[in-house]
Parts: sequence; structure tokens; C-alpha cells
Amino acid sequence: MRYFEDFELGEVRNLGAYRVSRDEIVEFATRFDPQPFHIDETAAQKSIFGGLTGSSCHTFALMSLIRSRSPVDIALVANLGAESLHFPNPLRPDDEITLRSECVAARGSESRPAIGIVTTLSSLTNQRGETVMEMRSTFMVKRRVGAPAN
Repeated sequence: MRYFEDFELGEVRNLGAYRVSRDEIVEFATRFDPQPFHIDETAAQKSIFGGLTGSSCHTFALMSLIRSRSPVDIALVANLGAESLHFPNPLRPDDEITLRSECVAARGSESRPAIGIVTTLSSLTNQRGETVMEMRSTFMVKRRVGAPAN
């Protein structure tokens, strides 16, 4: 279990990888984001993307899946939100995406002494080294020993 005290500023962690199939892209998009460039290969070829792409919603969900499968669990209290979310390159069928997370800020909570606040910059990168998603997010994490000593 990773507690607030375990997060080090500048620390980079690789959290896992996932290969996404064509069928999975089409199935997800058919249900949740039925844009032609996500579900129809002919339409996708004619689009700005030049081929089938995964939905941004699907890409975000895959990031969450990879994080949840990480062998080290975080003593998470709550997600406070994302300051930025970018999709600079499309997710493609058969991409193997890897999740990387860097701790960019960490501070104790002023109103809740038993909790710390951590900000990370997370990115999903495909096998070609292209970033398909980048997100800066902030969340609350339990302290290992509760309230800090005075």
C-alpha cells in the first residue's frame, strides 16, 4: 500500500501496459461514443484520422483499468479532479499502451491532518512512443501514521 509519505517529488513510475483490439474499440464506441471514425473503418479512412481510432472516453477508461491493475495499491481517499486532459495522438487498433505517472506535487492537507494531497502527471504512450493521453490530476491520500506529530 502506498501512503502519502511514499510519494516523492519527481518520482516516475511505470504502472503497466494494455493492448487494445480493433473489436474492443468498435464495441466500446458503439455503446458509448458512436462516431463514424470509431466504429466504421470505411468512414474512418475518409476522416481526418485516416483510420479507425479509439474514443477519448475509451482511452481514459483504459488508463483507469491499467492503474487499477497495478500491483501497488494507493491509500486513496478521493480524486479531487483533473487540471488538464489531452489526447495528442489517436488510440489505434492493436496499440499497446503503457501508463507512466510522475509525482509533480505533494503537500499535507491543512484542514485534514491525516491526509496528503498529491498531484501527478500521467501519460499513456503507445509502442511507437506517441502519447495518446496525458492528464494532470490531484487526489487525496491517507497518511501512513494518521495526523503528523507536532
